Amino acid sequence: MKAGGSQLPATVFVFICNLFFVTSHQPPDLQVCGRCSGTVSNNSQVGQFCFFSLGRIDGRCCLNNDNTSDPKRITGLDLSNCSLAHIKDLQEASTAVIMDLSLNPIVNISDTTFEGFVSLNYMILPLDLSCPGGEAAWEKVDVENGSRVCRDQINLCNQTGHLSFTCPGNSLCAPYGPGFFQCSCTDNFHGYKCVREGEFPTFQVFGPLGAFTVALSLLLWFTQRRQVKRG
Repeated sequence: MKAGGSQLPATVFVFICNLFFVTSHQPPDLQVCGRCSGTVSNNSQVGQFCFFSLGRIDGRCCLNNDNTSDPKRITGLDLSNCSLAHIKDLQEASTAVIMDLSLNPIVNISDTTFEGFVSLNYMILPLDLSCPGGEAAWEKVDVENGSRVCRDQINLCNQTGHLSFTCPGNSLCAPYGPGFFQCSCTDNFHGYKCVREGEFPTFQVFGPLGAFTVALSLLLWFTQRRQVKRG
């Protein structure tokens, strides 16, 4: 009886630890998926995309159905008919391929809202709005069923992905959302406009800064200790 009694608390302890570990490592809920009541309709563009891409519906989102790599990756977002007057903070949906913002009283959307949305290739907007980045950022812009449809985001960099006239020398151009691009230094180059050759001097830059921070912390600690002793 004693042996069984000693094993029970250990089993409970292991169970609690495992429960805490699983709970603490659960991915956070996506707020953008609950920004509007209801769920994605099966007959909508986002719903059909989710069905054919074997995704799963979560509120107003279509999520990647791969539970191992990234179970919370948004591939589709449907915020249509949500009475939204302003659109901002959509970074949770930066991996979306399709997005529907139609049937909303939206007056204006900043292009920077979609900065980093490199996978976005299909957008449905209220008719009064322009496609992010302008028509030059999309292969095709149409008007369908009283909404503006933006199809196939254009890569502003050249076709090879190598040096581009939009980036300085020793750098590569990469798309970064509708109407956006970013320049990254090629191997063995760094600094302003990628003009410095060689590895980035990590120790030379952060070493003195770290030493200064430690010295300042010790000085503050010593000063406070002296004040406490005097008090």
